[in-house]
Parts: sequence; C-alpha cells; structure tokens
Amino acid sequence: QVQLVESGGGLVQAGGSLRLSCAASGRTWTMGWFRQAPGKERRFVAVINWSGGATDLADSVKGRFTISRANAKNTGFLQMNSLKPEDSAVYYCAARHLTVATAAADFGSWGQGTQVTVSS
Repeated sequence: QVQLVESGGGLVQAGGSLRLSCAASGRTWTMGWFRQAPGKERRFVAVINWSGGATDLADSVKGRFTISRANAKNTGFLQMNSLKPEDSAVYYCAARHLTVATAAADFGSWGQGTQVTVSS
C-alpha cells in the first residue's frame, strides 16, 4: 500500500476556504477524502479516479467542495469553499487501486488526518 501525507488543514472563519493536499508515495487508482468529527463515525466526503473523469461528492459538500489530482506528483487535492462550522472535523485522505468507492472499508491506505476547524 502507498504512504499518504496530508497537509492544508487549519482554522478558518465560516464562509472561508481551505485547500487540503494529499501526497502519495506512488500511483493511486482511486483517491478519496473522508472526515470524522469527535464522537462520530468516519464519513465519505469525495472521491476521484485516476483520470479525474469519475468523481463523487457527498450531498453535504456538493457545490462547495471540489476534488482534483495532479498525477505527475501523485498528489490529490480537496478544495473547500464556503466552509460551515459543521464541516469541522479531522479530514483523511485514502487510496485504493480499483474502481471508485465511497465506503471507508474499501480503501486500504490512509493518511494521518489533518484538522479542519471552522468558526462561527
């Protein structure tokens, strides 16, 4: 499995933006983003395939978040705009080597997580 390193989290005011990055040690066919708030389960946020032609976003972030990747650098991105306090969570990058999926159990490689805090 590939190693994943995340960056870009931080504290932002509601309505602001952040861009998360996920650097992978090798090729990832499918890259996904999940988030987990204290006391809650890890939930799907976004996923993208190798070409970028197949993407999916959770309904709660659709229209505000954009997922992309730069394969030459084995790096994925999650652009988060119009952030809301309910977006506050630890965000995790994940990877798998088959088709796109939205279940955490389908991803075998995970980053360490990066904290995103959105203030009111």
